[in-house]
Amino acid sequence: MVSDNPIRRAPRAVVFAYNDVGVRALEALLACGYEIPLVVTHEDDPDERVWFPSVAVHACRYGIDVIRPEQSELPALGTRIAALQPDFLFSFYYRYMIPAPLLELAPRGALNLHGSLLPHYRGRAPVNWAVLAGEREAGASLHYMTAKPDAGDLVAQEAVPILPNDTAAAVMTKIGVVGERLIWRVAPQLAAGTAPRTALDLAAGNYCGRRRPDDGRVDWSRGAWAIHNLIRAVAPPYPGAFSDIARGRLWLLGSHYQAERAHHARPSLYAENHQLYVDCADGERFGLLTAALDAQPLAAESLSALFSGDVIPLDENT
Repeated sequence: MVSDNPIRRAPRAVVFAYNDVGVRALEALLACGYEIPLVVTHEDDPDERVWFPSVAVHACRYGIDVIRPEQSELPALGTRIAALQPDFLFSFYYRYMIPAPLLELAPRGALNLHGSLLPHYRGRAPVNWAVLAGEREAGASLHYMTAKPDAGDLVAQEAVPILPNDTAAAVMTKIGVVGERLIWRVAPQLAAGTAPRTALDLAAGNYCGRRRPDDGRVDWSRGAWAIHNLIRAVAPPYPGAFSDIARGRLWLLGSHYQAERAHHARPSLYAENHQLYVDCADGERFGLLTAALDAQPLAAESLSALFSGDVIPLDENT
């Protein structure tokens, strides 16, 4: 915790935040005794499903001023932020790049909480990309911000496991918890000027771009593990994996993988013991936990009625 000495002023911070990770980190910073006169967030994307609590609602409970500028309006915040005389500036899952002149308004540092083990998975949607790649770990990293995204010196990081059947949303929940723990542990060190600082070796990591809904299209030439990873990387509340067939768009919204042998030589959807399965091109299969044809839920019992057969080839327009 920050010192209880009443003579010593509490550190002051302007916080840019969004998402559940932003809520948890904001709460941890407040619990560590930081004074937060302003929270900057942004409007929800109307094309996205909002499944997480509101940073703005949480900030208002503490009487903190909240603003929601567009990205183009960020440079104009300089005068307002400078007048608040913050010691620190924090970014907790805020989606916009914060202009370098704003970063310079915090004399004791501008820091970002990123959802990966930096320098790996810098950039956008790090958890989704990590699940898609079949990684066994993800994590949260607190680092100093620079003009280049996710490139500044590392203060602290903590790993979380990605279990074989974890969805990206499940991993995000874990990262929210460790992000909160990082702030709880490191915020007093930052206030005291004792926090560690280590340069990142960017050449040892990678950078990822934005993911879009069409990136959920299944490539049936891939193996079972790769397709399972795609399904869980984009499973709801994200847009979901899909394949277009003659009867409509088949949504593959939840899967379970345990390295089982396929029953058919080509990619196929079928039922066994009231469970849906997908056989893949590499000779393995996975269980399909949640599926839909267009907007209608698809169950094992409905396969024969819908498709006039019990085995549905997936590598052609059926």
